[in-house]
Amino acid sequence: QVPLVESGGGLVQPGGSLTLSCAVAASELRFFEIRWHRQAPGEQRHEVAYISRTGNRGYADSVQGRFTISRDDDKNTAYLQLNSVKSEDTGVYYCHLQNYGVHSWGKGILVTVSS
Repeated sequence: QVPLVESGGGLVQPGGSLTLSCAVAASELRFFEIRWHRQAPGEQRHEVAYISRTGNRGYADSVQGRFTISRDDDKNTAYLQLNSVKSEDTGVYYCHLQNYGVHSWGKGILVTVSS
């Protein structure tokens, strides 16, 4: 288990933007695949974005074209840029790192989209 610290959540208006960060302590991010998951109120957690060790990206259909996942291995930090947010983007966002069979999860950070 690698310690993760998520930050950047909060309240944002529909159509606005927000950037989530996931800082990795005491390790090297470059060894990990990175995923962001979202759990909306009353729903199961599901993956919304993925980036491989080499920078290949994938997105859930619901966020394609609006969210961008990135990584800065020198800073040991991953990011999720949320643009053109909608009310259905509300939820707790979790950073998830994987290095083969080793998984690490953050505690989650709340994003609320509301006017």
